[in-house]
Amino acid sequence: MTWHAQLNMDYRTLQQRTVVRHSHKGPLRLLQSLYPEGDAICHNVLVHPPGGLVGGDTLAIDISASGSAHGLVTTPGATRFYRCAAEPAIQRSHISLADQARLEWLPLEAIAYNQCQAENHLILKLSRQAELIGWDITAFGLPAASLPFEQGSFLQHIEVPGVWLERGRLDAADTRLMDGPTGLAGQRCMASLFFVSGAALDRNRREAGLALARDIVANHALDATAGVTCPNSQVMVLRVLSPLVEPAVHLLRQVWLGWRAHFWQLPAVSPRIWST
Repeated sequence: MTWHAQLNMDYRTLQQRTVVRHSHKGPLRLLQSLYPEGDAICHNVLVHPPGGLVGGDTLAIDISASGSAHGLVTTPGATRFYRCAAEPAIQRSHISLADQARLEWLPLEAIAYNQCQAENHLILKLSRQAELIGWDITAFGLPAASLPFEQGSFLQHIEVPGVWLERGRLDAADTRLMDGPTGLAGQRCMASLFFVSGAALDRNRREAGLALARDIVANHALDATAGVTCPNSQVMVLRVLSPLVEPAVHLLRQVWLGWRAHFWQLPAVSPRIWST
């Protein structure tokens, strides 16, 4: 039996409070809205009760925001792509931000299990004054549990149409890619944190954001396998390779909080579910 699930979320401002209206089909849910930072920022947890995807499963997540709404979306656990016999398992996430809306897209990692055939798509569309901080974290197998990723493939697609595109298929059998010095070099977690603006960033704001992130990276254990760049004037990206998920997440959280303070003048407030 395959699962086809869809979740629609729409963030709006109502009397200076960010609220979210949502609807769903299939096993994809949004938990209660939380306001640990006050009414302006709405924290939400996205839940997929089956806990993972197999061949033929599809998850579709559509998020929109308008006005001065500010949403933060995370998950309670990893997205698991299990072994697939034939058809791929697919997750597609579309985020559209209008006006001066902001979004923080912070799902926990995707895990590519052995013999999976997985696709993970993220498409971001922003109006000129909208901004987003998001991340993408992928683990290949479970090395700590002696469950390596030896067969299967994982397609990753991250796009801001007309602005930025990162797309690649990783095949477990491609040893040059998985283990070669110009590929993953034997690391089994790859992660990216990105700040995206709907218009070109002011140079001073951009350079300060780069310097902040580079200072954090320079003092982190993963400094040799991490780097921060601006592929263009609207996008800033931290990329990191790690043997395990936890060190990569630790680095991404540090830079996320730094960028949050720098770009938006917001304090270091993490989703409550991360501490449970």
